[in-house]
Amino acid sequence: MNFESIIIIRDKTRLEQLIERFNSKAQAKFYIESSGGDFNHLEEEHQQFYASLEILKTSVPKGLKLKIIQRSFLPTYIFTEMDIIVVIGQDGLVANTAKYVNGLPIVGINPDMERYDGILLKHRPEAFSGLMKQMMNGPFDTVQVTMAKATLNDGQSLLAFNDFYIGADSHVSSRYKISFDNREEQQSSSGIIVSTGAGSTGWLSSVFNMANNINIHHHRNPDLYSNILEWNADQLIFVVREPFLSKMSQTTIGYGIITKEAPLTIESQMPTKGIIFSDGIEADYLNFNSGSTVEISIANEKANLVV
Repeated sequence: MNFESIIIIRDKTRLEQLIERFNSKAQAKFYIESSGGDFNHLEEEHQQFYASLEILKTSVPKGLKLKIIQRSFLPTYIFTEMDIIVVIGQDGLVANTAKYVNGLPIVGINPDMERYDGILLKHRPEAFSGLMKQMMNGPFDTVQVTMAKATLNDGQSLLAFNDFYIGADSHVSSRYKISFDNREEQQSSSGIIVSTGAGSTGWLSSVFNMANNINIHHHRNPDLYSNILEWNADQLIFVVREPFLSKMSQTTIGYGIITKEAPLTIESQMPTKGIIFSDGIEADYLNFNSGSTVEISIANEKANLVV
């Protein structure tokens, strides 16, 4: 492959975020330790991250440019097919990156095997050098991940690697009209979750856990509910959280499988504070107030993780 640059995407460590908050390392340490926390743990985590980052920096093949960008620059950075995208951090950073790289292959590096599960971080820092040679000199394998897309009636759109939340931005009722599978109804709920296959073991699983706890309470030998999708499945799952039955709201559309032939449509009836955000990142959002209609569908773009 004719690559020109390696783009390393990272986030600030927890220690760096604390120092920003308290203006100095000493003040951050005082705050953590006075609250009974373990500051040494934060320092060790910080040091391990930078040791792993240094391995990547010193393993860049000759002839390739290196650029390191912070997570906050992802929405505005312009990636090209000449870039090798490398993510070092936690799983959520891979999910966030995938929405902005237009299907380019992503190399996930786990900087701290003892602390991070690394479900999306397939590689150790020590393997980086050999992996770069393989990507430059020959074919390499990727795993495709289906993403979800939210498209508003004004043309704005947003991708999700794991899931969408659609509803109110605070603990008030989310009001909307939902349309799915040739049915529609008015609803009042705690919002709607739409999950991809990659996200089906995350936020969505907590909804099934709640349903199973209720089921176990009422039945001695319950059938436990779950619905785990393959990462590349051309399906999405939606669940309405805590739908409320009243004279003005119904509850019969509470769960469904979104396919290419069967998208989900939601019309906001919230004068203010309606929102759509993806992958648990509330800063990555679309406004969803009265007058807005959104279609949730399977995205044409796929995330590609190098394995």
